Amino acid sequence: MSDALVDKYGDARLPRYTSYPTAPAFSDAVGSQEYSNGLAGLRGTGPASLYLHIPFCRSMCWYCGCHTTITKQDAPILDYLEVMTKEIGMVSSAAGNNLPVKNVHFGGGTPTIMKPHEFKALMMTLTNSFAFENDCTVAVEIDPRTLTSEMILALGENGVNRASLGVQSFDPVVQKAINRIQTFGQTQAAIVGLRAHGVTSTNFDLIYGLPHQTVQSCVDTVRLAVKLRPERFAVFGYAHVPTFKKHQRLIDESALPDARQRNEQAEAIASELVSAGYVRVGLDHFALPDDQLAVASASGTLHRNFQGYTTDDSDTLIGFGASAIGRLPAGYFQNHVAIGRYAEMVSSGVLPTAKGYVLTAEDKLRAAVIERLMCDFEVDFGALSNTAGYDPRLLLERNDRLDALVSDGVVTVDGSRVLVSKNARFMVRAVAAAFDAYFGSLGRSHSKAA
Repeated sequence: MSDALVDKYGDARLPRYTSYPTAPAFSDAVGSQEYSNGLAGLRGTGPASLYLHIPFCRSMCWYCGCHTTITKQDAPILDYLEVMTKEIGMVSSAAGNNLPVKNVHFGGGTPTIMKPHEFKALMMTLTNSFAFENDCTVAVEIDPRTLTSEMILALGENGVNRASLGVQSFDPVVQKAINRIQTFGQTQAAIVGLRAHGVTSTNFDLIYGLPHQTVQSCVDTVRLAVKLRPERFAVFGYAHVPTFKKHQRLIDESALPDARQRNEQAEAIASELVSAGYVRVGLDHFALPDDQLAVASASGTLHRNFQGYTTDDSDTLIGFGASAIGRLPAGYFQNHVAIGRYAEMVSSGVLPTAKGYVLTAEDKLRAAVIERLMCDFEVDFGALSNTAGYDPRLLLERNDRLDALVSDGVVTVDGSRVLVSKNARFMVRAVAAAFDAYFGSLGRSHSKAA
């Protein structure tokens, strides 16, 4: 990518577009009743996906942008799991019981902060409340620093077949600057143990743009990581938003790389991964050529949801736990962020919806455009003409942001097709923003484009 494009767009704060509209557009006018109605509408529909948010960690990583709480005690976790178990029953009942499920994802926080028997009990609740398909995928996010052999055994015995391990960086200088000390040996022990117990697909999360990070330290991290041969990598740019995440104030801002340095780090990581035999998938994922994610990318069937790039094509994603966001055909629904408020509502028998968004035909069209751009770096508006009852070509008219991107060589418009230039694919979020009716009007900071 040219330095001119990085200078112009690299510092722009843009959504990651794991949904459209994005969360800042959600309103508290959409609440528990609307969510209940949406769940009732699922009866007789295709399989759903489930997301369970476990918002607890033993220590705070200073770069973290997730909703999580630090606890040294187990009591808050036990109380939370009890409430989540009740929420699962409420949602299952509202959806008519035995709703088919083909994907389950445990996120955090640190889901493996649970004890093995607690995880087993939670999985039993899920399988008793929903109709798991035979080939159901069960994925768990893992902190290798605290993963025990007993927990690995429990994961394997309870159907977990995918795991995402937080790595971020193996550079000890960077690790100290972000308060996350994690050795290569800890990571290796985790992945070896997981594979021995039936976890057939693993992912490593890496981050660039961290304090004191350099191109060389990024390359060194990749070279160590690929020795363990995870099936996938997710590579994210650090989003420094200390206004929203106060613990990020502990990071030395003077040690953060600028937009050009961030871009150099991202491209160095990408080059190293491609050289190691991984296929670039979308904006920031990489996978081995025979991995389902790479296959979906090549065939044009890649999707994007709150977990990032995915092969999951379900219209329904049900979120459980504090702050969890779900997507139903009717729209988006988010639970209360505060654990206390979430628990209070569930305990009183009310679905803990704090806010949401009811989709219009135009929203669904814009969502489809943005998803294809994010997944394929191009979109054919003619092919979308009858998908939402709204002529998509109208989105190309009087679009000043799109015109500017065309002028800068970021995209080309060929009839009804919009294509992101190969040397500017890192700017795809800026292209997606050109079709976001809310962008710039919600007063919310996002992560940098580069």
